[in-house]
Amino acid sequence: MGSAASALDRLYGPRGWAGLGAVALALLVLVPLAALAPAGSAFHLSQYWVSLGGKIVCYAIVALAMDLVWGYAGILSLGHGLFFALGGYAMGMYLMRQIGLDGVYHSPLPDFMVFLDWKAYPWYWSLTQHFWYAAALVVLVPGLLALVFGWFAFRSRIKGVYFSIITQALTFAAMLLFFRNETGFGGNNGFTDFKRILGIPIATPQMRVALFALSAAALIGTLLLGRWLVTSKLGRVLAAIRDAEQRVMFCGYNTAHYKLFVWTLSAVLCGIAGALYVPQVGIINPSEMSPANSIEVAIWVAVGGRGSLVGAALGALLVNGAKSFFTQEFPDYWLYFLGLLFVLSTLFLPQGVVGALRRLRPQAARARS
Repeated sequence: MGSAASALDRLYGPRGWAGLGAVALALLVLVPLAALAPAGSAFHLSQYWVSLGGKIVCYAIVALAMDLVWGYAGILSLGHGLFFALGGYAMGMYLMRQIGLDGVYHSPLPDFMVFLDWKAYPWYWSLTQHFWYAAALVVLVPGLLALVFGWFAFRSRIKGVYFSIITQALTFAAMLLFFRNETGFGGNNGFTDFKRILGIPIATPQMRVALFALSAAALIGTLLLGRWLVTSKLGRVLAAIRDAEQRVMFCGYNTAHYKLFVWTLSAVLCGIAGALYVPQVGIINPSEMSPANSIEVAIWVAVGGRGSLVGAALGALLVNGAKSFFTQEFPDYWLYFLGLLFVLSTLFLPQGVVGALRRLRPQAARARS
């Protein structure tokens, strides 16, 4: 019993567990209760805010996945949007199969296939009408792509800016591929107009709340998994690789294996986030693979605090909250604000918001004494 308690203390500490419990209570209990409250109630939360919150929670999972490879292993990826989109497309294929005869053309094929005069599903759409198969694709497709790509990249000792450029080129090439109509993924329009998931209508408030709660649970699970990983021996080796990879190699460690593991795990987490994202926003198209989206993920982590899991999630919340405000009130100035935010955080907050809060804590303690 004592060893289990000490393990929990090492994992998070009393304050950390208290904070995590408060977040879990808010995300898994209070938000769903407010969303399901009567419309006239002062505690009612509209479906718009539930969907926006679910979208930001999915982004926070991507930020955590990015922080595992960049903040703790020193691998800057500019292609994580690809893994996110692949998970979304895998779930989107299942959702498109659930439309059935309710489409515009009343055909068992999706509307875009009917429009292009396709007569049958291509072979890679086989079994996508089954939820279990789509869930497997959500994990396997981004995971296998990351595994193959990482195997060649890390064995070739590609790192630094060269690795970042290659990942950006990979996601750009995938985006161009998915834009083509003949690939069978809806072209530039992608997948949309989803009707049901597991036989339940997506547009109902109950399903919206359920998807939000599931996303929140995934975020908390990702945070716990990441915390366990970075406090383990594996996490210490990754940190050593980040700071001095040559010395780690001289100590007899095969650094390529460690980097490949965390890289693949990060891609899988992004795929899960993409699968949760798609039914909540109601669309997935190749623009999610845009290199600009992957760069934005790096900005979330930098603003929140690289090398801090809580900071990465906080950065996703802050930047996307600001994005939601600016794109509504000042749509022409959002990109300028985003660039300014990144420059200012680099100059004045090199360790992000969390790093600044950590520096303020001892100053406040000295002021009280």
